Amino acid sequence: MTSFSYGEFAYVYDELMKDVPYDRWVEYAARKLQENGLSAPSILDIGCGTGEVSVRLAKAGYDVTGVDLSDDMLTVAQDKAQGEGVQLSLFQQDMSQLELPSSFDCAVIFCDSLNYLETEDQVKGTFKSVYDHLEPGGLLLFDVHSLYKVNHVFGENTFTYNEEELSYIWSCFQGEHPNSVEHDLTFFVYDERKDAYDRFDELHKQRTYSVDTYKQWLTEAGFSKVETTADFTSDSPTDKAERILFCVQK
Repeated sequence: MTSFSYGEFAYVYDELMKDVPYDRWVEYAARKLQENGLSAPSILDIGCGTGEVSVRLAKAGYDVTGVDLSDDMLTVAQDKAQGEGVQLSLFQQDMSQLELPSSFDCAVIFCDSLNYLETEDQVKGTFKSVYDHLEPGGLLLFDVHSLYKVNHVFGENTFTYNEEELSYIWSCFQGEHPNSVEHDLTFFVYDERKDAYDRFDELHKQRTYSVDTYKQWLTEAGFSKVETTADFTSDSPTDKAERILFCVQK
């Protein structure tokens, strides 16, 4: 059994996430930017990972800067941007302690990246850090898992994926904190050189909070307008909504 590092994970991540609706996040961002009169904004993509959203935003004509904690993820993102013929500025930084040379019209934290922060102080720090990097009137757009999804959809469930070159077993367990989940992942990745499968193990932890708690922390960070919708619709969140989207203005 081999310990699975984020370096290795970065190179199979896109295969695992190929059915994720990245276009829906991009469409959501474009709609909110238009509604708020930001026609040609600079966008900071926080937790950009392998660049799936960043590249789409850049291809749509936005000036995009990406930030991620993983250098390996950023390497994949840079290669992807070059392959698509777009320009990205990329920085390896902690989202709760941003130190960037410019400010932005919009910041996005998509694909439930905010839920990977383990402490309340990290979430609060992220909101404050983003606020300090936004232009007046700038937007913060982000999504999080709902309490319902963490506690009832993930629950104590197991998911599987089986393809010729990559398979995994994904087991979910209640985390150590309230409203948290631990994802215990075992991957089997085919190595053509050895004509055999390597096993890797990875543990991901996610934590979420109530909508009211997020709103309180955003207000404390200085944001003045907070709008919430559910599951890529224009509807307000219900008790069984799974993904909560926030549009917040400085």
